[in-house]
Amino acid sequence: MSFSTDDFARALEQHDYQFQKGQVVRGKVASYESDGVYVDIGGKAAAFLPADEAALSPISNPEEILPIGESFDFLITREQDADGQVTLSLRQLLMKQVWQDLADLMESKQSVQARVNGVNKGGVTVDVRGIRGFIPRSHLVDRDNLDSLVGKALVVSPIEVDADRRKLVLSQRLATQAASLSQLVAGQLITGRIASIKPFGVFVEFEGTTGLLHINQVSKNYVASLESIFSYGQTIKALILEVDDVKKRVSLSTKILENFPGEIIENLAGVMETAEARAEKLNQAAPTSTQVEEQTPSS
Repeated sequence: MSFSTDDFARALEQHDYQFQKGQVVRGKVASYESDGVYVDIGGKAAAFLPADEAALSPISNPEEILPIGESFDFLITREQDADGQVTLSLRQLLMKQVWQDLADLMESKQSVQARVNGVNKGGVTVDVRGIRGFIPRSHLVDRDNLDSLVGKALVVSPIEVDADRRKLVLSQRLATQAASLSQLVAGQLITGRIASIKPFGVFVEFEGTTGLLHINQVSKNYVASLESIFSYGQTIKALILEVDDVKKRVSLSTKILENFPGEIIENLAGVMETAEARAEKLNQAAPTSTQVEEQTPSS
């Protein structure tokens, strides 16, 4: 039984290729038009990739990223029309991958670069690999002059990644803190600003991270009130007791700097003025972290 060309054409028309919206297909770049790219995905007609769906950001020449004859994966965004042509997107497929990469970064507590492109009352908006993100003011290192950050690239850590809601929240403070921790060692003298005063101790911000000066590490004498010694925003110097990379904590001490019990309480300014010399003397006598801790008198 013969099978004519017409029979073949009719069979081809009746064939269901099952191209559906949301499906990922493999296609070969076939030709270019002013408004997009034609891609062979094995259908009755070449699929169409609009120019603005060819990359995460606008491109002037699709040939640079989509050479003729090369194969790529594409996402079907519109099912076949009357001519059997489907519409594709590479941008949306790439964006899905970026969202997954950001989720992986959040899970592994790693950082990514973001460029600031706007300011609002609550913080700054940023671009991260073509996705719009937000850094709350409380998660910025420089919180006072947000306008000066526009156009700058910041290293940030994702703290909320929700692809379904298109919500990306990031923290520069946490990313900076993680980088700073790797450079800190026990026995190191730091200069910082008091960020808050709690009944159990004082939190000190320095070099992009925050350390705790516990009330038992303030002086060799009993401290009845931290507010009577320190004030919010005050600059102080302290020695690092311990850096806990797992818990992301830095423990500080000022009582190690005292020449006699209670000196911090009686003459904080004097201890701070000579802190460098005192710290150098202590570190010469105790060059390792273990020895520094052994030099620390008990409360």
